[in-house]
Amino acid sequence: LFLATLTYDTLRFEYEDFPETKEPVWILGRKYSVFTEKEEILLDVTSRLWFTYRKNFPAIGGTGPTSDTGWGCMLRCGQMIFAQALVCRHLGRDWRWIKGKRQMDNYFNVLNAFIDKKDSYYSIHQIAQMGVGEGKSIGQWYGPNTVAQVLKKLATFDTWSSLAVHIAMDNTVVMEEIRRLCQSNVPCAGAAACPAPESDVLYNGCPEDVGLRERLALWKPLVLLIPLRLGLTEINEAYIETLKHCFMMPQSLGVIGGKPNSAHYFIGYVGEELIYLDPHTTQPAVEPGDSGCLADESFHCQHPPCRMSIAELDPSIAVGFFCNTEADFNDWCQQIKKLSLVRGALPMFELVERQPSHFSNPDVLNLTPDSSDADRLERFFDSEDEDFEILSL
Repeated sequence: LFLATLTYDTLRFEYEDFPETKEPVWILGRKYSVFTEKEEILLDVTSRLWFTYRKNFPAIGGTGPTSDTGWGCMLRCGQMIFAQALVCRHLGRDWRWIKGKRQMDNYFNVLNAFIDKKDSYYSIHQIAQMGVGEGKSIGQWYGPNTVAQVLKKLATFDTWSSLAVHIAMDNTVVMEEIRRLCQSNVPCAGAAACPAPESDVLYNGCPEDVGLRERLALWKPLVLLIPLRLGLTEINEAYIETLKHCFMMPQSLGVIGGKPNSAHYFIGYVGEELIYLDPHTTQPAVEPGDSGCLADESFHCQHPPCRMSIAELDPSIAVGFFCNTEADFNDWCQQIKKLSLVRGALPMFELVERQPSHFSNPDVLNLTPDSSDADRLERFFDSEDEDFEILSL
């Protein structure tokens, strides 16, 4: 009976505060000191959008589940990493949520994109139903790669954010592919090959302004997701330094992964511990108000975040980065190249200018060499989800 009445509030006291340590705390590219900036650390964590299991939402697909408890944790982590990209895109990395303070409209626009109803861009409904095309039945557990593939597809409908989403398969980030994707709005020489943009399109969610439009049209903001396997059944220690560095980059969106069949959204680290937001709390679904505003407190984690040893991380993860401009992307490339020179840090993925020849061989996957459609490619490489589930047996 006690378990049945255990609520979110009674769990609150189990969360430990940050250790008193000289080690810096890194949260999504920001460096803090526990001794002098504890309030700032907690404010930064609380400001991240926190998506958990929910109950009593409209049935998925009209007749499906009305709660995602027990199966939706990786979907919620996918929502969190993507929400962080939208926050950076529309509000900026420095934006903070303050309880009781009136938030700007763009904040509610971002939050509404994730609300548990069928017509939100990135709702659990959309993710679960789009996952059927990836071979996942509704209510089935996802791995990090599957949720990344689904979010990429859903982002094409989000014209307000106008994001370029790239999923780097085969542990390889190809710079040329990303530039082609992010510069897809650029007017090109052969006008017939490049249809003129529709005059009433809001470029990057901004109102019509020709000078602004030309500048923004040169680079779509990039969400880069890199599914990785950092070992067989446990993380290879040689990757730990590189993984830590990912949280130090200003472009960091964090990491989705966790323990077998238990997903978390990792937003930083301190010492040898990862800092994460945990979706494993069931809250009632929130109904949006008529004005577009909604009761938003349950979307912000207001206790110190959870921590776990890096060594406990399941080796199947996806790392995320957001590059708002081409300069951000070039800077990110430089940091990745520098990282390959750090002693004792094994690169988690390869950064190359062009598609390696073995990768674009049309005979291997029955793909045209210049195909940017990763669908069949991803099925070819996507063994990690199954492995992720088998590990818990």
